[in-house]
Amino acid sequence: MRDSLVAAAFQLFLERGYEQTTVDEIVALAGVGRRSFFRYFPSKEDVVFPDHERCLAEMNDFLGDSSGEGGEGEGGADDPVARVCDAARVVLRMYAENPTFSVQRYRLTKKVPGLRTYELSVVWRYERALAEYLRGRFAGRRDGTLRADVIAAAVVAAHNNGLRSWLRSDGQSDATAEVDHALAHVQQVFGSAPDPDPDPDPVGPVQRPTGKSAKRAADDDVVVVISRRGAPMWRVVQEVETALGRDPE
Repeated sequence: MRDSLVAAAFQLFLERGYEQTTVDEIVALAGVGRRSFFRYFPSKEDVVFPDHERCLAEMNDFLGDSSGEGGEGEGGADDPVARVCDAARVVLRMYAENPTFSVQRYRLTKKVPGLRTYELSVVWRYERALAEYLRGRFAGRRDGTLRADVIAAAVVAAHNNGLRSWLRSDGQSDATAEVDHALAHVQQVFGSAPDPDPDPDPVGPVQRPTGKSAKRAADDDVVVVISRRGAPMWRVVQEVETALGRDPE
């Protein structure tokens, strides 16, 4: 019944246009009553996005799985950034299951501002689910909430970029490759970054770079000095001059 309503709706949307199609016309073509339509779909907009509630539930189940099993990207529970990237692939699979329908919906959504607004609200729910998971993983860290929100937004943006590249190809390109390529940028930026835990009172001697960093520092006269908070300026200057190999005056 549900699939029949979706098929009838899209047939009419393509023939007459979304805004010109009524719920009565959809149920008439599907051979059911209005009550049957609203049993499955609260509104006409919902029939355009019939699988998102199921997909959101699957994503939350995936994020809530504490077994640490990774998805396509093999991101275990110990790597929160890889984990949310794999969660985004749950959404990708929903689109890739039916390329023809996904491309039709993409074209329809581009033409109807109201559907675009509805789609943005759906995307926000995915982003919120990712952010809530990351907030739990980053709890207690400095800027943990900020980091979680930024990464969640980046994952959604990367996923959507790859997904739209596939949709613009009319489903002819490799959807998985497109999204994997985009999500790789997120993992490169955030996945290997050190934990943002604070060091409230850094102390220690002048820090000299080593290896290639030392060569660049030598070539460019760049040094890094770590000094006690509140140290007098003359002491900081003295440490810099010592690091540069100059005799303090």
